[in-house]
Amino acid sequence: MTGYVVRRVAQSLLALLGVSVVVFSLMHLVPGDPVRTALGTRFDQEAYEALRARAGLDRPVLVQYAQWLGGVLTGDLGVSFRSGRSVSDVIMARVPATALLAGASLLVALAIALPAGIVSAIRQGKPIDYVATALSQIGVSIPDFWYGIMLILVFSLWLGWLPPSGYVSPLEDPTEFLRRVTMPAVTIGVVTGAILTRFTRSSVLESLNAEHVRLARAKGLPEGRILREHVLRNAWIPIVTVTGLQLATLLGGIVVVEVVFAWPGLGRLALDAVVNRDYPVMQGAVLVIAAAFLVINLLVDLLYARLDPRISYS
Repeated sequence: MTGYVVRRVAQSLLALLGVSVVVFSLMHLVPGDPVRTALGTRFDQEAYEALRARAGLDRPVLVQYAQWLGGVLTGDLGVSFRSGRSVSDVIMARVPATALLAGASLLVALAIALPAGIVSAIRQGKPIDYVATALSQIGVSIPDFWYGIMLILVFSLWLGWLPPSGYVSPLEDPTEFLRRVTMPAVTIGVVTGAILTRFTRSSVLESLNAEHVRLARAKGLPEGRILREHVLRNAWIPIVTVTGLQLATLLGGIVVVEVVFAWPGLGRLALDAVVNRDYPVMQGAVLVIAAAFLVINLLVDLLYARLDPRISYS
């Protein structure tokens, strides 16, 4: 197990190195001058040259990348062109909002997907199967921002039950946080839940048709025990895989939903950084998101051994 973890960590570091090269290159191909954008109406040639020199933009691109990568290795992601704050501080200020929204959205998605997918598979060919399949297809087909706008229209403008946007830390006011996270979590959870429902149904159906399940039925075991001990235990692995990928995607930030609900997450931070040509913030945000994605994938792989004793990483 230790050897496997070491290999995966080494592969992840190489992947992050590749991500850093791609992101750094793309940022420097984006048209526009980030220093000129940062100065805005306060533009002054002397201040412009000083800021370019402080940011290292007056040096060759390879030298800029080497200096930035060296800072990353020591935990220094640079300084924001726009605000002058440390990029690490800017990103860490957004991480709690992103993590909380991703967690709440995943709970909503699982609350939809697990019962719907399992019941749909067990009742294959029955009306409830057709309804669940149709609803999951609708959930995947309609854009998530449309759900968000509809929720705001109904629950904020018409009924006045929930605030339309904004973020409040649960440490400051737990009740207000729940009121504000509900609509964005449901918006994302519906789409993610529709995706997970289809995978759950397919995985459970595959397990239901396995030979050991037919043998268990032939022995006269109760259906509940067959479902619990023989079907679901084998169906969890692909479900966990897709769930882990969806969580990694959510941690990356659902940019459109964050914009609709004015949610201060990493996705919105990355979008603002692109608009403002804030290279250090954009590079740092993408690097953190990529690292989170790789960590979650590793944890999902390690979880396999817990779910299925036949899997060994020795």
